[in-house]
Amino acid sequence: MNIWVLLLAVLILGGLQRRILKKFGLRGLKYSRRFSAAAVYEGESGELVEVLRNDRPLFIPWLRAESRISPHLRFGSQENLSVKGDMYHKSVFTLRPYQQITRRHKVRFLHRGAYDAGNVTLTIGDLLDLGADHIELHETAEILVYPRILPQDQLPLPVSRLQGDLIVRRHLITDPFFVNGIRPYQRGDNPRDVHWPATARMGEMQVKTHDYTADTKLLVIINCQMSEGQWGDLMDYEQDMIEHAIAIAATLCIRVLSAGVAAGFAANMPLGKEAGCAMLMPERGSVREEELLSAFARLRIHRERNFPSFLEDLYFLRNTDILVLSPYSSPDIEEKLQQLKMMGNTITMYLMGKGETRL
Repeated sequence: MNIWVLLLAVLILGGLQRRILKKFGLRGLKYSRRFSAAAVYEGESGELVEVLRNDRPLFIPWLRAESRISPHLRFGSQENLSVKGDMYHKSVFTLRPYQQITRRHKVRFLHRGAYDAGNVTLTIGDLLDLGADHIELHETAEILVYPRILPQDQLPLPVSRLQGDLIVRRHLITDPFFVNGIRPYQRGDNPRDVHWPATARMGEMQVKTHDYTADTKLLVIINCQMSEGQWGDLMDYEQDMIEHAIAIAATLCIRVLSAGVAAGFAANMPLGKEAGCAMLMPERGSVREEELLSAFARLRIHRERNFPSFLEDLYFLRNTDILVLSPYSSPDIEEKLQQLKMMGNTITMYLMGKGETRL
């Protein structure tokens, strides 16, 4: 008889706890998640940080946080963490009254892209598992994964040579309008560079030093169209070639930027959910590297426009070094590139997996 009384008491207490949790459990919860960095490079590791706080004098036997996360974010083995099919992320908590828990999950970022892991479903339940309540949270937990920067020996020879040509040309010619300092006069200095106020102040001849010419600029153009008749999205096995082209473009842009060359890129692909083709004209400056890497991360491999037609949108370019990375060539493409060359631009086309074509 005592067993039945005890069982009845447990059921009554369980039901009471269930009603309390149903009414107050989710109201006192505060949940947030974020990545440990705003941006990383492909192949690097970081953390997904979850913070859960119970602001009520209420014991929560179990709480489950579930979300769908890209399989390109690889989570390591960890207690209280379950990842099914490399896509569904689930972590389980037990919360005392007024307790806050911070949990850090190790993540390896396998693929370039822009990711958001902010949408989460929270489910709470009682000790007897008599029922569960849930709530969906639409937070923001974004991270940009930049493309891999390739070692010098992994750049195709034409691309590597173009990089060297740009840097050498940048440092051969100084710009008389950009003065970056003064120094003592040396034999062979141009008399027009004498800085007379500094000479009077220092008591010896001083000359102006100049920055290098600002005319050198590079535009890398990426064609994601695999053939003349291809349209829309690419198959998974086709995307590897375009990903390699993106890595080459990012590597070249970052390296010439560090040498003072203006850099940019264009592609017949959109940036994330934005409409239209990506186009960042050559610029230089302290924030340009981050701007370009962010854009490369957000590139979506989808043919937004026919490549020859896309080239026509660039007919305004003048005195620009243009590198075209394309899976194929055609008479139509070569005609458009010849037109760009006639406008004072230099053109180098690299056919992915095939080699260089100079125009």
